[in-house]
Amino acid sequence: LEYINSLFTEGAMISINRLMTREKEAEWLGRHLTLIENGKRIAVVAEINGKVVGQVGVNPRRGHSAHVGVIGIGLCQGYRDVGLGSELMIEAERLAKEKGMTHMSLEVYSKNDRAQHVYRKLGYTYVGREPDAINLNGEIMDNIYMYKKI
Repeated sequence: LEYINSLFTEGAMISINRLMTREKEAEWLGRHLTLIENGKRIAVVAEINGKVVGQVGVNPRRGHSAHVGVIGIGLCQGYRDVGLGSELMIEAERLAKEKGMTHMSLEVYSKNDRAQHVYRKLGYTYVGREPDAINLNGEIMDNIYMYKKI
């Protein structure tokens, strides 16, 4: 709970748009653990001194697109710009490849220059944009789509 709520409180550019209660967190965690146990989700977590400071999740698409993994990442303030996010993504991509995925896709807010820089450095390329798709505390921005062959 502390992890996801800290990202929300600091105003991180993530899709969570409100604080989570312990009950909602337990529901979320239960769903994700079931997906992981059934091989339908990959999760890589960074923990420092017993505190979760980052995570990457990969969800394979379904049907004819099952070879594509949709990747998402979150890192707590104070753990960015030190290479941790890159390492988490590299490990998640390795695990996705082991599970038969050959491509990764992601979405990033157009004003999240730091994340876009990291993704480009890791080999992701721009494939599209959805105008005005994001409303972050009243600030409207585009949603960027990026893609990578792994």
